Amino acid sequence: MTDLTTSAEDNAPAATTAEAKPEKPEKKEDNFVVFLLKLAAIVIIFRSFFFSPFNIPSESMLPTLQNGDYLLAAKWPYGYSKYSLPMEAPLIPGRIFAGQPERGDIVIFKHPVDGTDYIKRVIALPGETIAMRDGVVLLNGEPILKEQIEDFEIEISPNTACHQMGQRAVRGDGIAVCRYTQFRETLPSGETYNVLDFGPTFQDNYDPVVVPDGAMFVMGDNRDNSQDSRFPANPQAGVGIVPQDLLVARASVIMWSTDGSSSWIKPWTWFSAARGSRIGDGL
Repeated sequence: MTDLTTSAEDNAPAATTAEAKPEKPEKKEDNFVVFLLKLAAIVIIFRSFFFSPFNIPSESMLPTLQNGDYLLAAKWPYGYSKYSLPMEAPLIPGRIFAGQPERGDIVIFKHPVDGTDYIKRVIALPGETIAMRDGVVLLNGEPILKEQIEDFEIEISPNTACHQMGQRAVRGDGIAVCRYTQFRETLPSGETYNVLDFGPTFQDNYDPVVVPDGAMFVMGDNRDNSQDSRFPANPQAGVGIVPQDLLVARASVIMWSTDGSSSWIKPWTWFSAARGSRIGDGL
């Protein structure tokens, strides 16, 4: 009779594969670097193709915009070009998805000569005839409605001096202000906006010109204190009739405004200097 007993080798478990080595944990420094790279990519994409911040360093757009305003401007309305990208990286040929501004738009564009950012209001588009007579804009031979309204009043601050053509005054609360004569203009489309006028000046008259194809005629709302399309393009001066290919963005909303009285070493002044009533105003 055959013995059915088995040897110890028969009962031994099958050979197992070598145990997997535990994965090496990523260093915290590596994770942080990846996070920063992703964040930088998101910021670059957002600023290049959606919204970008701009600040107002002058008074050429009073009363609409004040020195010390910080804006968010929409990048997509007029298409994209190298001016949409950080440091004007030459990655986009020409202007893609190009869109034409509308009369009344507040646009940010590159100065045709020195390349700095300028902000003005579009008054005339390609094929339209633009002129001025005694401070009144003529569009295609027809005067744009201009009616005087209440004076514009602005507080005098480190960001806002009183122009020699303004009127200094002190309000009942003791705040020093500057007052300017103000008018409301109405475009043929029905859009209205306010402008300032210092009275008769040489720039109140401008001979008729036809805006060329692919261009735009822009003006500042502070009509007698603005270097705009009424003046030849020169560095840090007039802009001439501006090619639309130089468009960067359309001003959309005021996200912050300061009168310039704040100090970095005094955090509480960051808020006391804020013009709270302007924050969130659409343009």
